Amino acid sequence: MSKKFSLQNAIIALIVSWLVLFVLIPNVMIIGTSFLTRDEANLIEMTFTLNNYARLLDPLYAKVVMHSFYMAIVATLICLVIGYPFAYIVAKMPEKWRPFMLFLVIVPFWTNSLIRTYGLKIVLGTQGILNKGLLALDIIDKPLRIMYTETAVMIGLVYILLPFMILPLYSALEKLDHTYIEAAKDLGASKWQTITKVILPLTMPGIIGGCLLVLLPALGMFYIADLLGGAKNLLIGNVIKSQILNARDWPFGAATSIALTTAMAVMLYAYYRAGKLLNRKVELE
Repeated sequence: MSKKFSLQNAIIALIVSWLVLFVLIPNVMIIGTSFLTRDEANLIEMTFTLNNYARLLDPLYAKVVMHSFYMAIVATLICLVIGYPFAYIVAKMPEKWRPFMLFLVIVPFWTNSLIRTYGLKIVLGTQGILNKGLLALDIIDKPLRIMYTETAVMIGLVYILLPFMILPLYSALEKLDHTYIEAAKDLGASKWQTITKVILPLTMPGIIGGCLLVLLPALGMFYIADLLGGAKNLLIGNVIKSQILNARDWPFGAATSIALTTAMAVMLYAYYRAGKLLNRKVELE
């Protein structure tokens, strides 16, 4: 018993030490850096200031923040529109086919997302596979300019993040109690009423979870905007990267990172509260 107890303590101590060393301390350092001043010679000057956070209200950076949220929200909605029907169809398939379909969803995770983004350049380029195919089918007369546009960034975000939407939706739909659907049909509900009044509310935790799993990463995927969007389609992640690596303004980069982390924390708390309210509503019904 004592050996088991000591082993558990050792494992817990190892995990706590790992989290403190590689999560807590780096984040504390970033928070502290965000309140310091940039120094040309030493990167950071130990002078307290709030100017780094005030700069986020500058129209230049505020525009990038708003554009990032716009791109992330649109990408999330597209993933939801594509992912929900797919997850619903997979959940209704015979059980022997479901693992194979989920395997196809998970397969892209075996390849680094940066490599897959480079692969998109081959598909979306002026002389890429997509344009060559459309030209061969006489659908278009000249190649479409997709690369280095907002559309290319949106395609990249949806392509990379779609599995993160499908998996929570499938989990919610697979656990759906079909007696509620049968009861709605017995009560004379149409297919649309069954979807809107029964299926969507019961799978709302999966919808919210999938939206957060897409929305939050989409805000910081700077390499997609770099490779597919060019200089005119920046995300918050691009600002953080450029401030730290190019401008060497670590305090402002840290402040931007903390602001993004805070926004994500607020969204996660909203998800937690929404989940509790939905569970309470189900219990009352």
